[in-house]
Amino acid sequence: MSNRSVILLSGGLDSVVSLACTKETLNIDLALTFDYGQRSAAQEIEAAQKISDFFNINHKTINLDWLNKITNTALVNQAESLPDLGLNNLDNKEKTGSSAQKVWVPNRNGLFLNIAACFADSFSYTHIVFGANKEEATTFPDNSAEFVDKINDSLDCSTLAKPKVVAPLVKYSKVDIVKLAVEHKAPLGLIRSCYTSDEKHCGQCESCLRLIRALKETGHFEEYNFIFKI
Repeated sequence: MSNRSVILLSGGLDSVVSLACTKETLNIDLALTFDYGQRSAAQEIEAAQKISDFFNINHKTINLDWLNKITNTALVNQAESLPDLGLNNLDNKEKTGSSAQKVWVPNRNGLFLNIAACFADSFSYTHIVFGANKEEATTFPDNSAEFVDKINDSLDCSTLAKPKVVAPLVKYSKVDIVKLAVEHKAPLGLIRSCYTSDEKHCGQCESCLRLIRALKETGHFEEYNFIFKI
């Protein structure tokens, strides 16, 4: 197999399903998880390690302790309150836009992908897999197809290996992604898609709410409700 790839693995729904969908075709060899002082860092790292073990791939945690020092929003700064959105507001662009600003981390996905590109350049990885999705791209522009295209253009100039960033979920909603998860037998019981440091998913942050809605709309909430506090 000529392909050999690295994946950004937060342990959340999108990265895990991206892994399940591309593990074989792109020969994913390494998963990178980033600790930038986010509230859920320990939980994400634990989930990503379990998921890497499940798929039998190498896992590495990258420490970015400097990033938390320049991040003032609630995902990192615990003096700030996480946004309170509610299930009924997930399609309200004004409220989700405000929520996104409150958890924004400076150039996060751009930074992560460029770090992954360093690994690709050093170890001849042909692809970088990234869990961007259509639903979150409405408020997070670094989840959009346009962003993927532009970062690929930049890597053509900034690397010798010229790895291609692949976002297999970039045209999909969370409902679509849960359907793919079931189809590809992704280990949804191992995921971590919560902003908080709670032992279980809080069930209230925007990430949890999007996951809950998708599980309910696909009829899988009862099967996986054990991951939530609710």
